[in-house]
Amino acid sequence: MTQNDDATEEPENVEETPLETAEEAPEAEEPAADPVAELTEDLQRVTAEYANYRRRSTRERQAAVEAARASVVSQLLPIMDDLALAKQHGDLEEGPLKAFSEKFHSTLDSLGLVAFGEEGEGFDPELHEAVQDSSSGDEKILGTVLRQGYRLGDKTIRHAMVMIADPAE
Repeated sequence: MTQNDDATEEPENVEETPLETAEEAPEAEEPAADPVAELTEDLQRVTAEYANYRRRSTRERQAAVEAARASVVSQLLPIMDDLALAKQHGDLEEGPLKAFSEKFHSTLDSLGLVAFGEEGEGFDPELHEAVQDSSSGDEKILGTVLRQGYRLGDKTIRHAMVMIADPAE
């Protein structure tokens, strides 16, 4: 025998295994599930995912609008401060600056801007920035308001800068 003949011959000691019959074979696959139920579940899952996407994108869009509004209003606060100083000096009694001030205030009010930090209010460290504390007791009120604070909706745009005093008795 040659080497090529050995390679083509089959070994003699190979045992042939009988093919498994249908009775002996373990069940490899379960019967196919109802295709209508499977498609219905897929449709419900996709519908729920889309509804969640719509709600999330609406929330994100509203948050972006609120953040943009707060950013613009916070940049306008120095103008509010200048108008408050002009009012203290009597420059807003009449004339075009008075008309501008009224329109400017009404526009910011329509956006939901609310001022806080009036003299005599109770001191709240979450809303007020104290630069001086001349109070002696536990009860503290706002004595002098150096700069008013502003809130836009639930968000504080700027804290009020105040001097703390004792309540008048």
